Amino acid sequence: MGVSAHRPAPRRYRELSYRSVTLPGMAEGTTSTATATVPNPAPEGAERVRRPALSPSRASDFKQCPLLYRFRAVDRLPEVPTKAQVRGTLVHSVLERLFSLPRDERVPARARELLRPMWTELSQERPEWTELFADDDSRGESEWLDSATQLVDAYFGLEDPSRLDPEACELHVETELGSGVLLRGYIDRLDVAPTGEIRVVDYKTGTAPRQIGEAKAMFQMKFYAVVLWRLRGEVPRQLKLMYLTDGQELAYTPDEPELVRFERTLEAIWQAILRAGRTGDFRPSPSKLCGWCSHQSRCPEFGGTPPEYPGWPEPDPGEESVLDRAD
Repeated sequence: MGVSAHRPAPRRYRELSYRSVTLPGMAEGTTSTATATVPNPAPEGAERVRRPALSPSRASDFKQCPLLYRFRAVDRLPEVPTKAQVRGTLVHSVLERLFSLPRDERVPARARELLRPMWTELSQERPEWTELFADDDSRGESEWLDSATQLVDAYFGLEDPSRLDPEACELHVETELGSGVLLRGYIDRLDVAPTGEIRVVDYKTGTAPRQIGEAKAMFQMKFYAVVLWRLRGEVPRQLKLMYLTDGQELAYTPDEPELVRFERTLEAIWQAILRAGRTGDFRPSPSKLCGWCSHQSRCPEFGGTPPEYPGWPEPDPGEESVLDRAD
């Protein structure tokens, strides 16, 4: 089954039929960041250790380049974010906050008002992000915020948020497959119809090559589809990607046999990661995406030398960063 390029999905997907579903500890009509599973609590006074898990970003890293996976998940080497990545985080945060407002306040002007206060909040949490503008003149940060405003405005060209009440935004989901592979990730937005149909929505603000970016994005969406299917027993009705840079959207309808096959793919990726983890044999895999890599100085393909292998990490090589989730 292919992407809906041959059979375009309607621009609106039953928007009026979606409603807010109250989760435990969630007020009526609000969104939630609560996890979809409740782990066993650690003994009192003991630090909870999370099992190693597979996230969509780390699985995609390993598929793209095992050495990149090692640098990010095992060595955990720091990466300086780009302005585009931080802008993506800002836009995602604004859209999440937008859905916490009453319906009649979910308008473009209100969303624009949220941008600067949200940037102040994010930069206070991560002051190093402000260093990205240290060499700019006084207009640099302002022009960057203007570009974020354009992305937010583009969102309103794709749908009307005043007609939607998502079940959750930035939802943490986690499930264990029958094979023992633990899957973990964050969903930008989850819509649930009164009839129980599920739609997974992901906002894209990145600048990666479109063809490569779409393949990675659909991998991510199928990952979430598998997790939700295993958690809820319901195959998502629609996986929807919203490209804010060019104001386009892509919709896809998975089916159960496809998710069974994709689940096996995830299990195979995890087994390959474990084999590499035992030996430290994470090999580079050159591609067009090398130009976006922060670790060329350590990569043998570019004359670099990786650091000494530290061994398989504990407790959790599967965690995604806030930049991963923003994309």
